[in-house]
Amino acid sequence: MALIFIYAAPKIPGLFRTPGAMLTSENHTDRPILSFWVNDFWGGNLAAMGGGGIMCCQKIEGKTVQIKWILSRTGEQLRQGVKKENHEATVPLPRRERGDDYLHVRFLPGNVVELKWSPGLISPFDPVPDETPRL
Repeated sequence: MALIFIYAAPKIPGLFRTPGAMLTSENHTDRPILSFWVNDFWGGNLAAMGGGGIMCCQKIEGKTVQIKWILSRTGEQLRQGVKKENHEATVPLPRRERGDDYLHVRFLPGNVVELKWSPGLISPFDPVPDETPRL
């Protein structure tokens, strides 16, 4: 019994600790994102109107997080003289439930950033509303 306790005791705190998060992202803007960070945890880059991969793993906690991103430009935007832009925002961090391993980061027009947790890769966000009126 003592041997079991000696083996198990160091593992008990890990049962109550929040594990590292994986980041995944989606870009709903007409500009590529050269790089983005969540509290200095690099999230990768995104094509214009595209999705990102998965970056693993970092502990992300607190009431808010700081998001930094660099807007790049497509070839056509470069020819039009569009410049790179650095942005940052402090965003409320949603409540993380047990089993939520993925922090989804969504970039929207107007430099809006949204965050949601989920247990998997399927986006927890509602679809982005289509700005084109339907007849």
